[in-house]
Amino acid sequence: MTLSKSLLLVSAVALLGGALSGCAKKDHDLDQSGGVVIKRSSCPAVAVPNDTGDITLFNPTNSRDSRAIDVVANITNVRVQCAEEGTGDIVSTAQFDVQARRTDPTGARDVVLPYFSTVVQGGKYVISKRISRVGIHFETGQLRASTTGIASASIDRAAATLPLDLITKVNKKRKSGQDDAAVDPLADPAVRDQIARANFELLVGFQLTSDQLQYNATR
Repeated sequence: MTLSKSLLLVSAVALLGGALSGCAKKDHDLDQSGGVVIKRSSCPAVAVPNDTGDITLFNPTNSRDSRAIDVVANITNVRVQCAEEGTGDIVSTAQFDVQARRTDPTGARDVVLPYFSTVVQGGKYVISKRISRVGIHFETGQLRASTTGIASASIDRAAATLPLDLITKVNKKRKSGQDDAAVDPLADPAVRDQIARANFELLVGFQLTSDQLQYNATR
């Protein structure tokens, strides 16, 4: 499945560059001789795509007037656990807080919010997508409440591991005067494609309707 087949991911991943820039690790660096050295983790980068990290509920539901805002919730404090060691699939688990605020503190109330966890390979291909729900309970008179959500990804270790010959090729030290001294291996589209296909992301956000997504993007 590609991103073009997922309405949500088309909108969310279109803005993914900014969302991931603060959380994804550098996948290469320079050694003392000026050569490129691959520095990467097989664990997926975890991010909340732009415009999916918060949700606004209105009452009445078809209103977009600020006076009709009923509940506002946001995803925050994302924590990740991932073990690269071992021989089986790489399992990454993201835990996050959902903080909510309501405008009317009358009576106790439960609010259930849907969220997605999607695994994307190479920035293009949706490997899996799961819809979950998180419940938030407001006590009588309480305006704010919070809870915790969990998302996980299981990734084939072989798919997330760069082949040794590619690592050797990219990390090869090049000396001045050699034929390939001025050739950047990352300029080779085939090399870049191999590295990209070994990179995975775990994206977490609220499962928004098209109207909710548009509201977040244009408010």
